[in-house]
Amino acid sequence: MSAEPDPAPAALVVAIDGPSGSGKSTIARGVAVALGLEVLDTGAMYRAVALAALERGVALEREPDCAAVARTSVITVDGGVTTLDGRDVSAEIRGPDVTAAVSTVAAHPGVRSVLVARQRAWVAAHGAGVVEGRDIGTVVFPAARLKVFLTASDEERARRRQRDEVASARSVQVDDVRTALARRDAIDSSRVASPLRAADDAVMIDTTERDIDDVVADLAKRARSAGIG
Repeated sequence: MSAEPDPAPAALVVAIDGPSGSGKSTIARGVAVALGLEVLDTGAMYRAVALAALERGVALEREPDCAAVARTSVITVDGGVTTLDGRDVSAEIRGPDVTAAVSTVAAHPGVRSVLVARQRAWVAAHGAGVVEGRDIGTVVFPAARLKVFLTASDEERARRRQRDEVASARSVQVDDVRTALARRDAIDSSRVASPLRAADDAVMIDTTERDIDDVVADLAKRARSAGIG
């Protein structure tokens, strides 16, 4: 999918991108609170589409079918709660089946086109916000006033994701998580539509040994300097 013109040339957006386990969600929520803004987890939107596709028995490799699922699904992401056609699926979209499916579904240009339009509409409705994902600074809001790309070591990312799994009462080994992350990184970084990469003007932050509160304070300061919040 080619980048469409940004509907907000000077978008009041903090765009936070990065791979799984880099700290996007935690940091995005912290920055949003610090600035008094809402936060949009775009990954939850793609996960909701993947869940809908699985529930409808759609072949994940078929772009037209997955795009149709995206178009016909009513998805909301609000305050950490994700709903799909009116029901709370916040826990379901974090399960192993959806995690295994989401990169395949998210790679389809037709799916991304539908969700990018909704993400832009969300910011247009809110006026400003913190938006986290994998193509926010490069495709969704290329004119965002602050772009951030988070990274962390493979070991640290795997440990974080394993803690998330344990917290959700799912037992998994660090090595298995590391393998799954490497697979998703490869898919997300090599896809034709909106690959995972840092925008040329993004602030690069390695969160491996950084205190989360320190990163949040740093980004909130940068955002205010950019006229956000």
